[in-house]
Amino acid sequence: ICSLAQDTKKIILPNGWALSPAGNSLSLGDLPLNMAVSKSKKLMAITNNGQSKQSIQLVNLVSNTILDNIKIDKSWLGITFSADEKTLYASGGNDNWILKYSIINNKLILADSIILGDKWPNKISPAGICINDEKNILYVVTKDDSSLYEVNLINKKIIKKTALPAEAYTCVLSNDKSELYISIWGAEKLVVYNTLSQKITNSILTGTHPNDLILSKNGKTIYVANGEDNSVSVIDIKNKKVLETLNCALYPNAPAGSTTNGVALSADEKTLYIANADNNCLAVFDVTELGNSKSKGFIPVGWYPTSVKVVGSKIYVTNGKGFSSFANPLGPDPYNKNAQMAVQKGLLKNTKEVQYIGGLMKGTLSIINTPSDKQLGLYSAAVYDNTPYTKMNEEKSNAEIGSVIPQKVSDPSKIKYVFYIVKENRTYDQVLGDVKEGNGDASLCLFGEKITPNQHALTKEFVLLDNFYVNGEVSADGHNWTFGAYANDYLEKNWVTSYGGRGGNYDAEGTRAIANNKNGFIWDYAKRAGVSYRTYGEFADDYKPNLPVLKDHFCPYFTSWDQSVRDTTRVGQWKRDFDSLLSKNAVPRLNTMRLINDHTEGMKLGKPSPYAHVADNDLAVGMLVEYLSKSSIWNETVVFIVEDDAQNGPDHVDAHRSPAYLAGGFVKRGFVDHTAYSTTSILKTIELILGMPPMSQYDAGATPLWRCFDNVPNPKGFITKPLQFDINEKNTARTAMQRKSETFNFKKEDSINDFEFNEVLWKGLKGENALVPAPKRAAFLKMNPKKDADD
Repeated sequence: ICSLAQDTKKIILPNGWALSPAGNSLSLGDLPLNMAVSKSKKLMAITNNGQSKQSIQLVNLVSNTILDNIKIDKSWLGITFSADEKTLYASGGNDNWILKYSIINNKLILADSIILGDKWPNKISPAGICINDEKNILYVVTKDDSSLYEVNLINKKIIKKTALPAEAYTCVLSNDKSELYISIWGAEKLVVYNTLSQKITNSILTGTHPNDLILSKNGKTIYVANGEDNSVSVIDIKNKKVLETLNCALYPNAPAGSTTNGVALSADEKTLYIANADNNCLAVFDVTELGNSKSKGFIPVGWYPTSVKVVGSKIYVTNGKGFSSFANPLGPDPYNKNAQMAVQKGLLKNTKEVQYIGGLMKGTLSIINTPSDKQLGLYSAAVYDNTPYTKMNEEKSNAEIGSVIPQKVSDPSKIKYVFYIVKENRTYDQVLGDVKEGNGDASLCLFGEKITPNQHALTKEFVLLDNFYVNGEVSADGHNWTFGAYANDYLEKNWVTSYGGRGGNYDAEGTRAIANNKNGFIWDYAKRAGVSYRTYGEFADDYKPNLPVLKDHFCPYFTSWDQSVRDTTRVGQWKRDFDSLLSKNAVPRLNTMRLINDHTEGMKLGKPSPYAHVADNDLAVGMLVEYLSKSSIWNETVVFIVEDDAQNGPDHVDAHRSPAYLAGGFVKRGFVDHTAYSTTSILKTIELILGMPPMSQYDAGATPLWRCFDNVPNPKGFITKPLQFDINEKNTARTAMQRKSETFNFKKEDSINDFEFNEVLWKGLKGENALVPAPKRAAFLKMNPKKDADD
């Protein structure tokens, strides 16, 4: 067990938020999503469901020590003990079965499996589970075929399959086992299933994305966490109605971004603890008087808490992303072969195992003593201190008076047109590590000035940002972050499955309703604010829009994801559309575009080499900026260019650090800005310019880029820098990296393992014997000033 003194250290995350976790902790696996407590409250089981190694851990709740840690090929959320505590059941992910473990001498021994159907690509995907021990019936709810399975535990046969209204999250039995309560994740419902008649008898309206449930001991009240509403629905079971809705956010009327996804009651059931994943805290409510519950405060925990349980006087919290965190000299060491970590096997027979620091991003189990009122007050103050978001700064910029970036959303801006360009998957050091004026590492630079002369020119002629971080991890959540300032609980908990090669689809970019942000994306906000908009390839696949809001607001001949089409061709497609709109004085104020080819196709035989793809992408960037700079709207235009994610590539600061570029009439010239920014900083800047409210607590609390702008426009344009590399170069060498590339699917972004792909790029360009640098995860540790002085 390790502890972090509340008053000594504060961890600043790359997204600008901070951690100061209370209590002690145990190290867990990759993305712990759920925990189950045995009937005697002596044992706890935790299921770790991340992208790398998945596992189940057995914990002794008396000594708070880990008894066993077993690998599981596929798992997701569901976990429960039998009443006699001799058996543990766990959902087996897209293998579409439930795994049965015997508990022998405090060890988990795989005893059997209960098959629901064929494995992926057959879509079932079991989620939450519960058991009627008296009748030997297992109840399983699913999120891909949206069903309830009743299974006979004796003969393992499915008794009945019942269709549910949408994707389900979990389920809980009533005390007398006559009713089963099911949270319908993909709808705003708690479904009541009568286990005797085997029919759905009631449906109760909840908030958006109902997920975790807890039933009171007397069986009269059920609490439902609502992932996208920052809330908990308190439901009267007898009358099947909502008694009250608890606002769990740090401020009233806060936008999305608390991500409420776990609930637990104290032993006396007077206090409700609520896990707010994206606020990195527990909300605490006095629920003594139902219908008149009162907020008591908040408790700081780790990064992205996913579940909470109370055993006696102790509160247990699984932190999905751990503490990312403070310096830990006794923690996991990538060079220590005995350390527990995820390992990516090398691609050559004689290659040593490549250790990825992403696998060291362990979840943690926070163990917190029930706080006194005084301690809760201190905890609450820490939580508020950890968040950059406040109601005061929600729609304000803190910009200098007279700045072209408005002081607040309602103020006008001299900038009229925004062009928001999104590229694919590069870190800062991969592209700009050779720029001497910035904080770069040239040894990690793959696509330096020879390959990307235009992007380098933008940093010299306009602004160099060397402290910019993407909010997303991969493209799946990255595009939602880039255009919605948020990735909801469904997306955060599911992209890891498909990216880990465990089945599942790419559900982002408007392709699956449950993965979409409740209030939409930047185009929805533009529409509501009366701001004209148009998209070029973003959230528009196969020449049609993925979202209703983009109907009649997309370029019908702009090519989205197709790497056989050059980005320079895409810019040509945009020019045609832009010229038509400009001639009619109808250029939209918000223009979004994707340029994809810096993703590359690895070393795949006959395809453009990585250098050729990136050089094409760079030339396209230069062409676009030059064309705008020669247009009549240049002085009123700003161009933002970002990556959707950094895909765990090499960067000496952090794997989230990424290049970002600005250009436009009001953008400063020859300016270097070391301010820490994120994707949501750019979104807040756009919102201030266009007069749009924030989409989440993340952009609401972000630092806008007002320092990068002058008060008067500079009409000087940009001249595209000529190619210094042959964009016609093809991959011709038959190598191990080439053979590996042949196995990759490039028909959709991030359809391949990003760790393997980065290894292919590095070795393909640097040589097959080159040592691949592991991605870094930074913890921007900020010591307490008083403590520093004392030391």
